[in-house]
Amino acid sequence: MKSAPAPRHRTWWRRLTAGTGLLALVAGALVGAGTAPAAAAATAWSPKTAPMTTPWTGQVPVDQPLPEYPRPQLTRPDWANLNGIWDFAVTGRDAGQPASFTEQIRVPFVAESALSGIQRKITENDKLWYKRTFTVPSNWSGRRVQLNFGASDWQTTVWVNGTQVGAHKGGYDGFSYDITPQLNGGTNTVVVSVYDPTQTGGQAVGKQRINDVAPHSGGGIFYTAASGIWQTVWLEPVAAAHVTRLDMTPNLGDGTLRVKVQAAGASGRSARVTVSTGGTTVGTATGTVGAEISVPVPNAHLWTPEDPFLYDVKTELLDGTAVTDTVGGYTGMRSIAIAKVGNILRPVLNGKFVFQTGTLDQGYWPDGIYTAPTDAALKSDLQAHKDLGFNMVRKHIKVEPQRWFYWADKLGLLVWQDMPAMDTGKSPDSAARTQWEAEYHAIIDQHRSSPSLVMWVNENEGWGQYDQARIANDVKAYDPSRLVDNMSGVNCCGAVDGGNGDVVDNHNYVGPGNTASSSTRAAVLGEFGGLGYKVAGHEWYPGGGFSYEDQASLSALNNRFVGLIDSIRVGQMPAGLSASVYTEITDVENEANGLLTYDRQVVKVDTARVKAANQALVAASKAATTAVTLPTGQYKSLRVTTPGYTTKYLRHSEGLAYTEVVDANSSALLKSDATWKVVAGLANGNCYSFESRNYPGEYLRHANFRVRRDASDGSALFKADATWCAVAGSGGVRLTSANLPGSFMRHINSEVWLATPGGTNAWDNAASFTEDTTWSVDAPWAP
Repeated sequence: MKSAPAPRHRTWWRRLTAGTGLLALVAGALVGAGTAPAAAAATAWSPKTAPMTTPWTGQVPVDQPLPEYPRPQLTRPDWANLNGIWDFAVTGRDAGQPASFTEQIRVPFVAESALSGIQRKITENDKLWYKRTFTVPSNWSGRRVQLNFGASDWQTTVWVNGTQVGAHKGGYDGFSYDITPQLNGGTNTVVVSVYDPTQTGGQAVGKQRINDVAPHSGGGIFYTAASGIWQTVWLEPVAAAHVTRLDMTPNLGDGTLRVKVQAAGASGRSARVTVSTGGTTVGTATGTVGAEISVPVPNAHLWTPEDPFLYDVKTELLDGTAVTDTVGGYTGMRSIAIAKVGNILRPVLNGKFVFQTGTLDQGYWPDGIYTAPTDAALKSDLQAHKDLGFNMVRKHIKVEPQRWFYWADKLGLLVWQDMPAMDTGKSPDSAARTQWEAEYHAIIDQHRSSPSLVMWVNENEGWGQYDQARIANDVKAYDPSRLVDNMSGVNCCGAVDGGNGDVVDNHNYVGPGNTASSSTRAAVLGEFGGLGYKVAGHEWYPGGGFSYEDQASLSALNNRFVGLIDSIRVGQMPAGLSASVYTEITDVENEANGLLTYDRQVVKVDTARVKAANQALVAASKAATTAVTLPTGQYKSLRVTTPGYTTKYLRHSEGLAYTEVVDANSSALLKSDATWKVVAGLANGNCYSFESRNYPGEYLRHANFRVRRDASDGSALFKADATWCAVAGSGGVRLTSANLPGSFMRHINSEVWLATPGGTNAWDNAASFTEDTTWSVDAPWAP
């Protein structure tokens, strides 16, 4: 057996930088002021050994890791980063604060991770405790001090100088407390407890499961839990009346940016919002806090994946004419909707259809688990999407820090954001439902101003499912500016389709399979692919990886993957598919179906070739071409177009499909056998099925690659086998299988087969392949 080619190691991460010229404050130049270290000396702490090393594992500072300002759309110049070494302890779940903290942890890395320095299993019987000291810079005097948490999983309680200042439930949304009354003017102590039952509780957990933290066999599509603080913790001085959030919605219809300024202690006050670019003011407007302010953005430079243009936004809180608070941020002018394009409902960006091609992005790291080791690492996965020609990413049942959304906004990637699911196989109780929906609203509020985010994905494959239609309506009402997917994978795993939302979303492995649009919803492919290749030396648990279809070599992986993308371009996209999500961008623990290895050290696929395939798919969707249509409800005959055989027609004989010469002198039976009624596709109304003229209710379908005439048994498989999508061909149409896209109806030696370019069967041979798969739709021999 020929050995697989050696994997090509890429050094694309070396070109990444954490900052850019545009919006330098939020890109990384703004670093928190110093604070006093934790009570125990940082030198006593050391990280654990990660099971796999990413290019950034060794670049994480011991003190103040992730030093970038964490909230890019609401920036202030003064702040203090509390990331770094905290004292740490683990007690029983019901215990109070321990008398001593005997360990140290590097925040914001979870206790299960190597980068935290703890790296051990946390169970539903444990409670995590964190402690550190800090001093408030003297130039903050006279202002309120906010203690901010990017995210902590799951139930978090906070004390400052012995007084409880707040408690929060939720693993994916940020929270803040005004700690001014608790400050003592000198050295202050903050203590945090976190309880995380993971899947044993009723809360949103995504892919987390309580497992051993060391690499092990099994695990399937679920991964190591992530307990405790996992996003940046920071202090920030604010005025008594201050801005807390900006809700920004572009309105291309009237050329404005609609802004709601949310604020604390500012009832009845006004706010001034200024949009600018390159230091030049584009528009400004003043209005009441909490009410919608329309800021003119004339001749807007639109945000697109190819040109992700961002405007600077400055918001000033006013007390009369005096400015009491100023925050910076940014926005992108774009719209997202669904609309009829060539009589097919499609998602349209800025009023135009562009096929959304992306990957499933789990957001896991072998060194930090839920937390990327550095900001450059956080950016890198998104940059890898761009390098591979994708224009979209589905963030799969995890919600990333706001800086991840900044990089998606800045780089130009459309984002589908999943709400993290509750545990599978359970019907959540009323308390769990109330918490899940409240957390979902908080997540929407936190990220509703990112231009990259174009769709909310409510539920996935029925995991923890309930009230699908009501939730979809609720999310659409809460954020009408975006698309809503009520259920990703409605065809999978017992999922129940709410029947509403903007898209109908199938999962097909390997696929791409058949997803049909309707009169109310566009068709998307929420998951497909899962092609696997294990790279020696880059496996989380050597020998334990799995995929949906293993590939024998890197060459086979490249050919198979590009073939899937090409088949979508040729068959599925013209038939009505508007978006596809490939599983997945990286390997994750024992999942070996990534385009990159889990350690991000190896890009498995040919970057240039994959990029070209994705670009061709996107370009085809933008081309102003008319979809190939056939006359439904009419009888037609399908004539061979291969030179030398153009007098032959497709007919059935004893249930099998053949080609045979038909002319005016042919028998009535032959003429009838060579006549087919064109009807809307049984599995996809945008495609077609061919009903026998003399055997009504029997259709042209494929079975074991042979094309034949059979009676419908009503099954989904039969309907898919009997559905053919029309693709333009020279002098006729080509008919591609709805459920095996990229395979075509072909005549060869008078027999008719389902043939695949590059396939290994006799009927796949390359000689005259295109001609043999092109049919002329002619007048019927037996009207």
